[in-house]
Amino acid sequence: MRTDGELMPAAGVFPTVHFAPQPDANKVQLSLLAVSAGFLFASRVIDVFVSARWLNVGTQAGVVAGFVMEFVLALAILINAFGHEMVSSAGIFGSRPFRWVVLYLLFSGCSLLWSVAASAGTSSLYWSQLACDVVIVALLVRSCGAERAAHSLMKGFIVGSCLLAAIAWIMPSAGDLRLGDIDFFNTNQIGNLCALSVLMCSLVARRGDGVSRPVTWFLVVTLFRSLSKSTLIAFAACLIHGLIRDSSMRRARKWLLIGSAGALTLIFWGLLSAYYDVYVTTSNQAETLTGRTAIWAWTLDASLSRPWFGNGFDAMWKVAPPFGGDLFEARHAENELLQQFFAYGVCGIVLLVGVYGSLYRCMRNLPRDAKRIALTSFFVYVLVRGAAEAEPFDLLLPLWLVTALGLLLESGKYRADSCDMVRLPSRGMSMRESD
Repeated sequence: MRTDGELMPAAGVFPTVHFAPQPDANKVQLSLLAVSAGFLFASRVIDVFVSARWLNVGTQAGVVAGFVMEFVLALAILINAFGHEMVSSAGIFGSRPFRWVVLYLLFSGCSLLWSVAASAGTSSLYWSQLACDVVIVALLVRSCGAERAAHSLMKGFIVGSCLLAAIAWIMPSAGDLRLGDIDFFNTNQIGNLCALSVLMCSLVARRGDGVSRPVTWFLVVTLFRSLSKSTLIAFAACLIHGLIRDSSMRRARKWLLIGSAGALTLIFWGLLSAYYDVYVTTSNQAETLTGRTAIWAWTLDASLSRPWFGNGFDAMWKVAPPFGGDLFEARHAENELLQQFFAYGVCGIVLLVGVYGSLYRCMRNLPRDAKRIALTSFFVYVLVRGAAEAEPFDLLLPLWLVTALGLLLESGKYRADSCDMVRLPSRGMSMRESD
């Protein structure tokens, strides 16, 4: 009985009512080491550019610096992981996407035994860096939990992308009017960093822990200014996917996004027109979107000579013949499916489907809300961009990000937060309510 005379119901008379948490309650405490790792994953693409263009010490110094920073950070994370176990090792290895990622790494590592790469030692170092990325994410999840690790990694990646985007703006434009340096820090890398970061901004915003709007718009404008055709087409597909599928988005916001896209097109119309003239008159045929057919044809022919296990890790660089009048040297197959078939044969295609498919199955288990749409946008992006782009070592959806998202989606807390339970005052009845 209360002191003011009001009667209190006895415990258990009415079921407890749980209200959905406010946005501030959803904010995740960041991990400094995880933020540093995400920053490194984004910023390391400029290491060679800095050493070759700014410091004039050649490309090897930039490559070595990238490896050193990665392994130093991995050592710090390993030391920090001792004595901290938010997630058990069994829970990490129980994740289906993580098991597929490990299988992909093991097979790609074994392929070094039969790879026709120009330098086996250098290729081994690149594979070690790829494996180190996944180990770093797994250790971060083990020590600070899947949600904290994933959100910190994405926040660090966004910060690193913003820094590189700012550098891209102050760099001299390339000969074809696009952002970046064609040799060491090209427009496709700039566009990809910005696009992935915007998708990450959308995802963390669904948790009430979003990035400030000026940061997001800066990344969007930089992406548009990069004039990376395949990246822009893939990002436009993500935007259309969100506008169609996200019923929770207000109509006014949808029109704002459409209007903003139109405004950007009008602002950069003069640049777009000038770039089109350069593209159709002076571009190297092998580097154009339509001229990649020669690379695809050679890659398919070379893949069919070793159809089961492929040509091995990093087997294309300095091995494929130069293409086009400017003797363009292809680093990859310019198509993700062809790249995996060339590198690992039929096994590579199975691994590609296994990695992406396992992550997609985790996403399908979520309720149909804005968070699920933000996650599936990553798939729309890589599927569309994969038609004309690839990575020489990694997947278009990086293995470290697949690991982080897979462990995040299979964490119990994330699943519970995806459907906040509101119990009604009727025994045995409940209603799920999305955030």
